[in-house]
Amino acid sequence: MSTVTDLIDVAQGQMQAQTAPPRFIDLLQEGLVPKERLGRLAGELYQLVRSDRRSFALLAARFPTSPAGDLYLAMAEGEGEALRLLLDFAAALGIGEQALRDHEPMPLAQAYPAYLTQSALFGTSSDIALALLANALESGRTYARIADALVSRYGFQESDVAHFRFFAETPQPLLDQATATLESGLAAGDDPMAAVRCARTVHALEGEFWICLAQDLNFG
Repeated sequence: MSTVTDLIDVAQGQMQAQTAPPRFIDLLQEGLVPKERLGRLAGELYQLVRSDRRSFALLAARFPTSPAGDLYLAMAEGEGEALRLLLDFAAALGIGEQALRDHEPMPLAQAYPAYLTQSALFGTSSDIALALLANALESGRTYARIADALVSRYGFQESDVAHFRFFAETPQPLLDQATATLESGLAAGDDPMAAVRCARTVHALEGEFWICLAQDLNFG
């Protein structure tokens, strides 16, 4: 169980066992999420993306040589672009950046970026690489559903939801870098099961983010 394909299969198998329906996304697609909750979404994402950018920059600093350095630097730069696009979504809601900075985050909604920071500080170069490879498809589908719902149900323009489109599809070159990083890390002695554990935890905490956003939204 030491190849990239094997590890992705193991991680995704464990992830499937813990998958819960993303109720917030279902409600969004039905047009049942009130506008003020969309403001909370923007505020939580602002905190999350800023944290993730720092975490990926830290990983790039800890593992500067190729392929890991290239991967994590690209991911940090991607979070910077995502942050810029998020401001467009917030602006469409009538929310400025200062209000996003002042947003009081929900503690459990921020468990995912907190775990990512922990992994960036103490994990191996393989851990987040596998998390990206194992989670990219499902996470991308979630963001695509959000973008579609915001346009079709809430009347947003495509330019307003570019943040969500940005994360809806992971570029193949980034996935190739992640594969090379994982292969390199495993060859250097990284613990494969620790990487699986990281991927599974990232998946669970991403799910917790959406659970928090659905909190108190009761429509039967």
